[in-house]
Amino acid sequence: MERWQGRVALVTGASVGIGAAIAVELVRLGMKVVGCARDVGKIQKLATECRSASHPGVLVPFKCDLSKEEEILAMFAAIKEQHKGVDVCINNAGLAHPEPLLNGKTNSWKNMMDVNVLALSICTREAYQSMKERNVDDGHIINLNSVCGHHVLPVADLHFYTATKYAVTALTEGLRQELRADKTHIRATCISPGLVDTEFAARLHSENPEKKDGIYAAYKSLEAKDIVSAIAYVLSAPPHVQIGDIHIEAV
Repeated sequence: MERWQGRVALVTGASVGIGAAIAVELVRLGMKVVGCARDVGKIQKLATECRSASHPGVLVPFKCDLSKEEEILAMFAAIKEQHKGVDVCINNAGLAHPEPLLNGKTNSWKNMMDVNVLALSICTREAYQSMKERNVDDGHIINLNSVCGHHVLPVADLHFYTATKYAVTALTEGLRQELRADKTHIRATCISPGLVDTEFAARLHSENPEKKDGIYAAYKSLEAKDIVSAIAYVLSAPPHVQIGDIHIEAV
C-alpha cells in the first residue's frame, strides 16, 4: 500500500456502513480520502475520530447528492481545485427500495437507477478523465456490487435492485474492456458481497422492521471489515495484476 500514501481516493456513500469503514481504513493507510454523502455530518465526525487517532492520512467530508449529476460534477471540480484529482475511485454508494416488478413505484425504481447505475457511471467517467488529464496510469476504480449482481434471488422486494446490480457487473466488465483498448494500466475491480451487517437492510425495510430481523435470523452476515479487507487486498496488488471480481459470502 506504500504507493498509495498521500494520494487521493474518492469514496461515495461514506457516512455509514461499508463506505465509512473503507474511508477510515484508507486514511489509516495514509491516503487523502474525499468521503461524500448527503449526510456530511457523520463524515465530519469520522474525520475528527481519524485525527484523534493520529492516522497518517486525512478524511475530507463532502456533501453530495449522487442522484443529481450537477452535484457530482461540482464535487469533481472541487477535488480538482483542492487536491488536483482522483487516483482511486470507490463507487460504494447504493440503495434499495422494496418495490416489486408487478406493483412497484416508478419513482423508487428511478431512484435506484440514479444512484446504483447512473451515479456510479458518472463518477467512473469523471475519475477516469481526472486520471487521464494528469497522466495517472496506475489508478484504480472499484465498484461495490453484490451477489445480487450475479444471481436473481426469489425475493420480490429485491428484483429491481438486482437489475441495477446486474448493470454494475456489465458496466465493470465494459469499463475493463475500454481501459484495455485505451492502452492504460488503470484497473477496474468489482466487489460482490453477500449479506453484510450494516444499515442497508434496516433502510430497505424501514416500514417493516420484522422483515429485517428475519433476514439476519435466516442468514449469516458479513461485517463491514470483511469488505474493507477485500478493498485493501485489491489496492495492494502489484500494478501488473488485474483482480476482476471478488465474491464474498459468510460461512
